[in-house]
Amino acid sequence: MSKDLVVVGAGIVGASVAYHAAQAGAAVTLVDGGRPGAGVTANSFAWVTLAGPSGTSGVQEGPAAGLRATATAEYHRLGTELPGLPVTWSGSLTWTRDGSAPDAGPGQAVVDAATVATLEPTVRQPPEWALWAPSDGAIDSVGVTERLVAGARAHGAQVHLDTPVTAVRRDAAGQIDGVETAAGYLSGTTVVLAAGVATAALAAPLGVRVPVDPSPATLFRFSAPAGLVRGVVNTEDFDLRQVAADRLIAAADSPEQTLAAIRSTFHGAESVELLSTHVGMRPMPADGEPIVGPVAEVPGLYLAVMHSAVTYAAAVGRLVARELVDGTVESALSGCRPDRF
Repeated sequence: MSKDLVVVGAGIVGASVAYHAAQAGAAVTLVDGGRPGAGVTANSFAWVTLAGPSGTSGVQEGPAAGLRATATAEYHRLGTELPGLPVTWSGSLTWTRDGSAPDAGPGQAVVDAATVATLEPTVRQPPEWALWAPSDGAIDSVGVTERLVAGARAHGAQVHLDTPVTAVRRDAAGQIDGVETAAGYLSGTTVVLAAGVATAALAAPLGVRVPVDPSPATLFRFSAPAGLVRGVVNTEDFDLRQVAADRLIAAADSPEQTLAAIRSTFHGAESVELLSTHVGMRPMPADGEPIVGPVAEVPGLYLAVMHSAVTYAAAVGRLVARELVDGTVESALSGCRPDRF
């Protein structure tokens, strides 16, 4: 790999890689066909949690367990480097309808109905048991991405927005030497593909198969009275949080069922109304785990594509930059390598 690199994709992962690499002294070019965070990043529920997806309990296993374990600490670090980063450390509550006592996972504690009522006072019928994760947070995903891009620029990165990448280029020896874009050629002896679902199409002409498929993620926005929800609330009906005094967002399946569930779950929610529905196409690797690392058969090509990108972005950006700039081999990424397929 080389310190002269092009990062394709200004979603939260690509922006984090660009920021950390530029901060570490690399000559970075960041390029995207749109605006920072305007793709699937904008439609993320943006919950930063040590637990598994949707607040599941139990000890996390698998290739990305180490990344998830450091997720909140990495965002706290990033917040010290980029003061005012739009992250809210509100904690999260998770419960199910069956009322059974759950097993606490990383960063979680089992709490009773009285504690739930204290943490979320508007809940009509607090569950007998719930999982409370006080260290969990949520981010303004677009706002964080924009700050990362601005941070990359401040460290000397060249940023090309509204500039679609049409191909990754190789020289006669097969070594990466940059990308072709709608506005012309951008040189770089390392290319990081952090382009979400578009990663597979950009890699295919190089003879590289990236087993990532689009997976729809639906995000609903609702009007809401101030203070209806304090933290992240995760139930079988929705992932829910308040993003402004008069706004809620929910990750769920049905707008009608989600609206009904919100109104029935919280006191004072009778006036809640659906404002919008947005569907983003998440990049979903074949085994659900991040794909991060160099492609051996194409010298200079590096992949960074994953589900749960918001959770992993701060950690992945730092680790990828260390591998690309310092030449280290990061053990936290060892199970995420492309050659596992």
